[in-house]
Amino acid sequence: MTKWQPDAGALRRPAYISLADQFSAAIKNGRLAPNEKLPAHRDLAYDLKLSIQTVSKAYDILARRGLVSGEVGRGTYVKPSGPSFQPPYMAEGHADVIDLSIVTPVCTTMQLEHMKTALRRLGDVVTPASVLSFRPNTIFPRHNDAASAWLATLGVHVSPQNVLLTNGSSSAFTMALMTAVGPGAILAVEEVCYHVVRPLADYLGIRVRAIPADADGMLPEALDEACSRDQIRAITLQPNLANPTAVLMTEDRRRALVDVARRHDVAIVEVDVFGPLLTDRPRPIAALAPERTLYVTGFSKVAMPGLRIGYAVAPDHLAATIANRQLMANWMATPVMAELATLWLGDGTIETLVGWQRKALRARHRIVAQCLNGLSYRAHPEGLHVWLPLSPEHDEVAFTSQARARGVAVAPSTPFCLSGSPVGAVRVSVAATEEDALRAGLDTLASLLRAAPDRNVLSL
Repeated sequence: MTKWQPDAGALRRPAYISLADQFSAAIKNGRLAPNEKLPAHRDLAYDLKLSIQTVSKAYDILARRGLVSGEVGRGTYVKPSGPSFQPPYMAEGHADVIDLSIVTPVCTTMQLEHMKTALRRLGDVVTPASVLSFRPNTIFPRHNDAASAWLATLGVHVSPQNVLLTNGSSSAFTMALMTAVGPGAILAVEEVCYHVVRPLADYLGIRVRAIPADADGMLPEALDEACSRDQIRAITLQPNLANPTAVLMTEDRRRALVDVARRHDVAIVEVDVFGPLLTDRPRPIAALAPERTLYVTGFSKVAMPGLRIGYAVAPDHLAATIANRQLMANWMATPVMAELATLWLGDGTIETLVGWQRKALRARHRIVAQCLNGLSYRAHPEGLHVWLPLSPEHDEVAFTSQARARGVAVAPSTPFCLSGSPVGAVRVSVAATEEDALRAGLDTLASLLRAAPDRNVLSL
């Protein structure tokens, strides 16, 4: 029980807001410490002569403010005050910097011309419902049909009724987490993972458990141990060219993780934003465990950044739930963008754009192989990024600062690490610049790695 107590005499109507404000002030000024347990609802209600419902509503406000977290049976705790979210990439471009920090597909005027042509065509084919209707059920059935056909080419065979269209794969991932996990529950993720997982989970009130991984991805035995110890509700995996580690998980590893998930009745959120780029890939987890997998993919990483449509696939028992989450959070995907995606799926433009991207990436990775020859790194010839481990004598912060001082920006590992501690590696984009700039940037990184580290470099 915490020593600090709210002041009953200072409560004003509505009491639940006033109570929440007192707790907020106590947390922010340090009278309630991180990880400190708040009084039980019933005990606090008795002490303050309030209803249990009033206390519950106050605690709900604190959770929405991101100040506390809790679950049934354990209580409510003050959340640790971590650093504000910092993306691993440069927020703005600079003309004097070779930006290898942001993961993006190769972009040229070709993609722009495709978009201009498509927008002109949409004027002739867009339906009245897409512009005039508020009802998703009148707008999206044919888009779901097109999505289902595209997903089948990726190995995910699903009814159109189980596909949810969203404004990009990030939105699809959010809807999937809200459906599979929920506030207070535990999500298992690899200890080095996509950088938005931790802040998004915190925002949604989801607790995160870091699971060790090797060069093939999450360790099944470690997941099994975590599921036996904790009440894991779901796991999230990025089996195809994981961001940032560039791991391509084998089918054997996927099957082993599915076995653990089935044994403990755990849901799986599979993020496959890079998978469409691979000409030879293992079957998706959604094909191995369709009864428990929510599958997420999109087009912005494999075709062009501006094609902001994502697909979230849910099993039968979760299809209505994820649709309701979408209605609450976004109502529906942008209909005109859905029209564009369906147009391009029907006329073969998506296939053309993805095929062109694969060819461009293979050329980029030939440059990678030349520039990083003799150095250890992980990559795939059809991937958008390289995972570049540093030697023990190279401090990660100093290395990224040295690279930046020489005009090259890379993504450090820290934003991807659930522990908040760097693992001694950087993520390098191969598609964010022209080929000549990529070569120059990689040459700079290689020279830094091959030289003795400069301990006196200033952080930028």
